[in-house]
Amino acid sequence: MGYAAHKEIDASVIPVIDIGALRDGSAPADVAHAIYRASRDAGFLYVSNHGIPEDLIIQARQIGLDFFHQPQEEKLTVAVNSDHRGFLRPGGAKMSDDARVDLKESFIWGHDFGNEDRDRPLQGSNQWPEAPTGMQSALEQYFEAAHGVAHHIMRACALGLDLTPDAFLKTASRPLSRASLTYYPPQPESLGPDQFGVARHTDFGVLTVLCQDDVGGLQVQDYEGDWVPAHPIPGTLVVNVGDLLARWTNGRLRSTPHRVINASQRERLSLVLAFDPDFDTVIDPAIACKSGEALRDEPISCGDYLVWRFGKAFDYREKP
Repeated sequence: MGYAAHKEIDASVIPVIDIGALRDGSAPADVAHAIYRASRDAGFLYVSNHGIPEDLIIQARQIGLDFFHQPQEEKLTVAVNSDHRGFLRPGGAKMSDDARVDLKESFIWGHDFGNEDRDRPLQGSNQWPEAPTGMQSALEQYFEAAHGVAHHIMRACALGLDLTPDAFLKTASRPLSRASLTYYPPQPESLGPDQFGVARHTDFGVLTVLCQDDVGGLQVQDYEGDWVPAHPIPGTLVVNVGDLLARWTNGRLRSTPHRVINASQRERLSLVLAFDPDFDTVIDPAIACKSGEALRDEPISCGDYLVWRFGKAFDYREKP
């Protein structure tokens, strides 16, 4: 039956941007404007010199594979809860009403709120399995490192819009950010062109920072509607604009549809950081508007928006 069709492109079509001078402050404006242009035009970019240690990436990836290789009943001891933390089983996510369920499975964690504000949706504690050992320590370190990259990109986006560097980070001390280990089994060709590891979607939140392995399978939709591969490039992370950042910038930055097809006959594992600020952060497009410019969307809190989007995408949230 085959896989969904895509168009082959050169790996250089999606820009690779060295963010070293942004991170150390030596030339932040130059890097910021490159990031802004890529986020405006493609909605996707690669970043190099990102600062996440390679040994931490290797450790987190191996721990992820060890977790997913366990029997299903072991993984379900930390089944995803109402705060969107824990193991999301295969078939637990569906990107649109007319799509088939995704083949992926995930383990999700984030900022640990402990016992504070437990009455607020998506503000909870992480769940950690008994095995593999060292999982909590490694993944908490990865979350902090990837979160740091996201903060640098958010400062760049602000500078590209001629805003103060902290314009998007003023209320990000108790973030709704999630990280996930996302596992894609080899996808049999017999499942046909309508089956995906993750079906066509745009990301819900503000910004996504993705660490791919060398397997490939991520595809991005271009302006002509064609699907093109975002090839793995060693030493880089993939960064893309989410729906909330497109909304927050009044459409100046582009949230681009993408999908995953694992046609490699190998297993694939990605490390994903979905950056979002605090629950009550007001996503107000006026921050990016020129005088007299109309708002494309009304202001909304980050938390209210995410709760709505999660309810549409994840079947566990339909249960009492």
